[in-house]
Amino acid sequence: MASMEIGVILPSVAVQREQRLDLGTAARHAEEAGLDGVWHGDHLATGAASLDCAVALAVAAGATTRIRIGASVFVPAIRALAWSAKQIASLQHVSGGRLVLGVGSGGGAGQWAAAGVPYGERGRRTDTALELLPRLLAGETVTLADEPAQVRLEPAVTPPPIWVGNASAVAVRRAARHGDGWFPSMVPPAAVASGRTVLAELAAARGRPEPVVAVGATGVLGSAPGLPTRASIASGITGYGIPLEEATRLPVTGKPARAAEQLAAYREAGARHVVLGFAGGDWREQCDLLAEVRALLP
Repeated sequence: MASMEIGVILPSVAVQREQRLDLGTAARHAEEAGLDGVWHGDHLATGAASLDCAVALAVAAGATTRIRIGASVFVPAIRALAWSAKQIASLQHVSGGRLVLGVGSGGGAGQWAAAGVPYGERGRRTDTALELLPRLLAGETVTLADEPAQVRLEPAVTPPPIWVGNASAVAVRRAARHGDGWFPSMVPPAAVASGRTVLAELAAARGRPEPVVAVGATGVLGSAPGLPTRASIASGITGYGIPLEEATRLPVTGKPARAAEQLAAYREAGARHVVLGFAGGDWREQCDLLAEVRALLP
């Protein structure tokens, strides 16, 4: 059976402050522990403290040499497309080609309003971004869809792998049409398996190779006193529109051997990457436990 790569979401601003942990130190810790990637989300105006995705990943890239640098997920359509491409190309350049670009179209209507971009246009703008970003990154001259202008950006870079986020049917179609990967989050292994079947069929119909499957997950590892319970983690997942009964089965929890069994179920469903965000605990200790989980996966 194919191996599985394990990545980790970098600590939030709140965790950085509480645990006196800066992003560069966190990224180095994950790399030294033997994990495969460090990831950061892309949020504008959520009511909670958050860093700009490109800035955070640039810090992580500068502090490491081997580990993947991942966006989970970047929202290109909320920006002018040329600016999105410039940020992505810059990250690919400073990371030495280690970027993986998760792409989504979410964020909530308030964030789109804060950016001055109509929420109702997010789907069309996302499709345009997925179509044109590889050409912009490669240094081609591109005519932008919304502006009567031709753009050519430098430095040109090798376009990073693009993983289309979300578990929706629309996202699966986008991944089959444009993506190198499909990147759903907060889904059970059965949904991964069924989605992968559809993904493979759609990609084959277009003469494209089957995109890789990656899964975003949350949880807390170990059995230390005071860690969040599975039920408390699940209550937060319901914010994704997931029923509580289903959400209760999703958190990755327990000692490394138990957590490895849970991740192995995703691998058996066809996932080749898992990106885990910690729901609590000391971030560095959780990272070390996740490295133990990775070592238990053949």
